[in-house]
Amino acid sequence: MSSIIFSIISIYIFIVIGFIAKKTFKEQIDDKTITIINVYFLQVFLTFWGLLLHPVDITLLFAPSIYFSIVIVALSISIFVAKKLFKDKKEYSIATVSAIIGNTGNLGIPINIAIFGEQSIPYTTVVNLVNIFIVYTVGVYFYSRGSFSVKTSLKNILKLPILWTAILAILLSIYGYKPSKIVLNTLMMGAYASMTMQLFLFGIYLYSTKLNELSKTLTTWVMSFKFILLPVVTFIVLYFVELNSMVKGIIFIELMMPLAVANVNIASLYECRPKLVTALVFISSIIFLGAIFVGVKILNFL
Repeated sequence: MSSIIFSIISIYIFIVIGFIAKKTFKEQIDDKTITIINVYFLQVFLTFWGLLLHPVDITLLFAPSIYFSIVIVALSISIFVAKKLFKDKKEYSIATVSAIIGNTGNLGIPINIAIFGEQSIPYTTVVNLVNIFIVYTVGVYFYSRGSFSVKTSLKNILKLPILWTAILAILLSIYGYKPSKIVLNTLMMGAYASMTMQLFLFGIYLYSTKLNELSKTLTTWVMSFKFILLPVVTFIVLYFVELNSMVKGIIFIELMMPLAVANVNIASLYECRPKLVTALVFISSIIFLGAIFVGVKILNFL
């Protein structure tokens, strides 16, 4: 359990640094510029590095296919319920998609290593790949819909270089490309810069966020969906699927991850109330500190 706690603390350090930086320098720090640099440039390195670090093994794809199926079921429920609860377009967009975009990479991978060991890495890698796809297709569409038309939102998906980078990296991996150590080191530098900047940006937005201004309905819905409805749907699906218990556990834990900082990046990019999204990410991160230990106990019943 201590390894889980230390994995979480090591990530939160950079969030605190971002918070202190914004508090100290205030308007001298332009959060939109940081978002653009991260999403359009540094995350290209992160995507290449993550997908080329380990070869994509077709035999591993059953686990992410289950993950993707659960997300689609959960998204369908979310679309239906959120439409009835939220009339404001931006609140509807946030309510629909934020909870399904979990922190499967920065937090999910080290947490699963702490629980299952390094044998979990191939599975968490491919699950994170699916999550990246969800973030930059479904996530971009809904956050963009808070401000733009359906047509423009679909175009916004195609404009992001990360989607094309992921496709290229997968093709290179399938055809057996193995990057040299120099190439991997270069990609790793950009990848870690991207992850650090993403957490830093979260801290920046957190400084300007006022939790007492949050919509109680939106907060209750997103947190209930994230930590009650989604785990219940996941448990039911996994209970009736014939799959290795460790793989089931990995999928369950990945879907329990708190809201990803990527939510803030995309909300900021398309001006879909990024400060509100930051507050939701923060609240989910706090709840997760207790929820993860409940989740570990539930693994015994899968």
